[in-house]
Amino acid sequence: MIDLIDMYKIYQVGDTEIRALNGINLHIEENEFVAIVGQSGSGKSTCMNMIGCLDIPTTGKYILNGKDVSKLKEDELSEIRNLTLGFIFQQYNLISKLNVFENVELPLIYRGIEKHERKRMVEESLERVGLSNRIYNMPSQLSGGQQQRVSIARALSGNPPVLLADEPTGALDSKTGKEVLGLLKQINEEGNTVVLITHDNNIAEQAKRIVRLHDGNIIEDRILGVER
Repeated sequence: MIDLIDMYKIYQVGDTEIRALNGINLHIEENEFVAIVGQSGSGKSTCMNMIGCLDIPTTGKYILNGKDVSKLKEDELSEIRNLTLGFIFQQYNLISKLNVFENVELPLIYRGIEKHERKRMVEESLERVGLSNRIYNMPSQLSGGQQQRVSIARALSGNPPVLLADEPTGALDSKTGKEVLGLLKQINEEGNTVVLITHDNNIAEQAKRIVRLHDGNIIEDRILGVER
């Protein structure tokens, strides 16, 4: 499903060349639950931007669902993001003036889906995250954990095959964070590929596979305690 092939991302800052990604190769199969972990400056955020079609590599290829997306234009990348990828962010990124239903519905409007179909898809997504009873609440009326569940429902609403979760428990207390991680595990078991970005080793250990980055290089790739 996801193939990063000999991928470099190089920035020039004055006379200094910064290799945010230093020729990495990464293959993620359909229905995997992968944690990409590393400290600040390791390259994990750059890697997420590549997987999420938010940026393009300096050199190398990105094959997503069999299609080379490395050199696509922004409007083409936007379409792929809308159809193939669901994003979950640390700070939820909910729109405060929209209620729960409207926040989850928004990406479906951008996709041009008809109103009655949008309603069905939104209700199904909110059911999956256990928020059917909060459908008309405003974000300010929800706890942090509930707001993150709305963010997950929004990511799920278009039924994308891949979910990208960027530090999804970073703004939550430990108990609520465990609940959100449990929900991501459940979503993965239901068939979605989940890529989790984190700096926290304890959170990374909740995934089925850990890919560790340091200075733009993959230094560890482990499944269930087995080195790859």
